[in-house]
Amino acid sequence: MTGVITRRIVDRRPSPINMARPLHIAMVTTFYPPHNFGGDGQYVRRLAHALVRRGHKIEVIHDADAYRLLGGPTPEPLPEPTELTVHRMWSPVPVLSCLATQQVGRPVVHGQRIRKILARGFDVIHFHNISLVGGPTILSYGTGIKLYTAHEHWLVCPMHTLWRHNRELCTAKQCWRCAVAHRRPPQFWRNSNLLAREARHIDAFIALSEFSAKKHAEFGFTEPMVVCPSFIPDLEADEFAQTPPEIKRPYFLFVGRLERIKGIQEVIPAFDDNSPADFLIAGSGGYERHLRELARGRPVHFLGYQTGKHLRALYAGARALIASSLCYEALPLVVLEAFQVGLPVIAPRLGPYPEIVETSRGGLIFQNPDELKAAIHMLATDNVKRDVMGKAAKQAFAERWCEDVGIKAYLGLICKIAEKRKVGGIKE
Repeated sequence: MTGVITRRIVDRRPSPINMARPLHIAMVTTFYPPHNFGGDGQYVRRLAHALVRRGHKIEVIHDADAYRLLGGPTPEPLPEPTELTVHRMWSPVPVLSCLATQQVGRPVVHGQRIRKILARGFDVIHFHNISLVGGPTILSYGTGIKLYTAHEHWLVCPMHTLWRHNRELCTAKQCWRCAVAHRRPPQFWRNSNLLAREARHIDAFIALSEFSAKKHAEFGFTEPMVVCPSFIPDLEADEFAQTPPEIKRPYFLFVGRLERIKGIQEVIPAFDDNSPADFLIAGSGGYERHLRELARGRPVHFLGYQTGKHLRALYAGARALIASSLCYEALPLVVLEAFQVGLPVIAPRLGPYPEIVETSRGGLIFQNPDELKAAIHMLATDNVKRDVMGKAAKQAFAERWCEDVGIKAYLGLICKIAEKRKVGGIKE
């Protein structure tokens, strides 16, 4: 990590940042709801909507070809505010469009259209997951203040997750062999200096946790990163008052995609006939059949994909959220969703989880099956300790990850860059 600087820009002062004028901001990302699978697209939509609520004009550029290529079903349209414009990239042959970008690191099919949109003159261009919407070359498109948020570890890992050979945590790069193990074509541009060259166009690389910033440095990313907090939008009053589902026994909750890398197979054996609670799994994915077989005869229930108020109700009635990822995450949004309603978390001693849990005191960390079982038993049977952790989680959320804190830090970062670059019209 020699020569690499990370700094946290959380500012908890209650006074908001009042911009000198509304900003015109472009968000560039591969996935955007409803053409979306994971947390990165949800993050972009939440950020865009929060900025619109504060008077800024947002345009989103995203790649629908990637969603179609990866087998996403035809989605129902989602409402967007009039101040938010969505530019959806699609082509008749999505596999060729995505493969070309993945191989050469630039938007071969959609590049001309994207360049034309970004040439309109934005105050800020914010790049997110650019893996299939444009690759590194897209970082040079357009002018204005430029940001990049690392939602995963794509900057240092072709597979995004530092999950080597589809079976273990990555401790040293073996990218070509790893790509074959993941059944993906190796990326030729990664053997060049393309990323390092295009990274010079970015004013600030944003990490969502201290852990993520350090892991990027460890794997050779030499640009400085700032740690800017993620956030969850404020809930409406009726969302806080959701009625928990009618389940006879106490229950613990998992929320996420049902894939091997999420580690649910490590949690299911902790629930048996002697367990003081049930285990509810909210999500869907390619590993579901195996998980159902593993859960046969156990107090484990599969609920399918849940959204909105149904998910809030599940959080409201649970004893704790169980996070079980086997890979390095940047910052799991489901933990913030749980903290928002005062739900403690049980999480592995891996990635950003120790950083989140130990600083918030909003849950328990486990390192092996015995510690996991002990944590489940404690939070199922000890109401006092469970309530103390829940209150700590909610307090930490209010101080670190609520919408006002997140947007204040985000706009504050833009103001600091504008001041440094002497950009007129952007100031606190």
